[in-house]
Amino acid sequence: NNESSIYRSSPVQAGSLTTWASASASQGNTSIAIKSDGTMWSWGSGGSGASGQGTTASSSSPTQIGALTTWSNVSTGYDFSAAVKTDGTLWAWGVNDKGQLGIGTTVSKSSPTQVGTLTTWSSVSCGTFLSLAVKTDGTLWAWGRNLEGQLGQNNTIYRSSPVQVGALTTWYKVAAGGNFSLALKTDGTLWAWGENTYGQLGLNIAYYQRKSSPVQIGALTNWAKISAKPYNSAAIKTDGTLWTWGRNGYGELGDQTTFNRSSPVQVGALTTWNNVSCAWQSTAATKTDGTLWTWGENGSGQLGLGNTTNYSSPKQVGALTTWGLVAGGQQFMLFLKY
Repeated sequence: NNESSIYRSSPVQAGSLTTWASASASQGNTSIAIKSDGTMWSWGSGGSGASGQGTTASSSSPTQIGALTTWSNVSTGYDFSAAVKTDGTLWAWGVNDKGQLGIGTTVSKSSPTQVGTLTTWSSVSCGTFLSLAVKTDGTLWAWGRNLEGQLGQNNTIYRSSPVQVGALTTWYKVAAGGNFSLALKTDGTLWAWGENTYGQLGLNIAYYQRKSSPVQIGALTNWAKISAKPYNSAAIKTDGTLWTWGRNGYGELGDQTTFNRSSPVQVGALTTWNNVSCAWQSTAATKTDGTLWTWGENGSGQLGLGNTTNYSSPKQVGALTTWGLVAGGQQFMLFLKY
């Protein structure tokens, strides 16, 4: 952050470096980012070892995690994180009371600990108490809390080590939410399972009707990007349209209402959306023109609009056209410029 504990309602730069490549904002109060040189950095809360620094101390500015230059992608959950290295190994750290680190125990770790010994991991996504990952062979794996069937095993048994979801080899992208999961296949179909209290599965079924194995959302084959947080989901299609569903108490679905939605609803009519990230009760997205837009809950100024007003439809953050990736946390957001 900007080395202070003052709330900010407009974007402020974290340091002066221009080498940040990707970032992830936790459902707790920790941020993790990877630079273009492959180093990994964290700041914010260190509770339960969430910062990966080998301690539980907090930091108000980016601090490097170890000295390695081989980190590829990272995801943060609720006070825990997981990351994949360029050699295909998978590492996790932080709180582990539900087995969400995948290391075969429920012992928390304050520094990156390898998950098994495989070198075939491609990407990982951390939810509230669960993790999802895809291997290079297109298989899908899950571990952690399974109270609502979010591990996709057709049961509610917790797992402290990765277990395969079905036998398919066509999984492409994953997004772990609260007690639910989203995934894309290579054929462009979208799938969901787990808790459905607010309709976050997008299956147009009764609220509270959970699913403990993957179920396809509709029949479309043009889904491209997905995001999930505790109770809401968002996705972008190949045509550049943006769709949201789930809880909407603060307008986080961006459809100009505060009604929950049990199936995807389009956000406006534009076909220029590029990236989207669900936060705790708000959402951020960028367009292909490099502009940044946010909406939903704004009590801590997390929408970056210079105020603390909630919005139920997208509002542009400033006038810049250089925004790239976005990452939504609990009551804060991270934005990367090109």
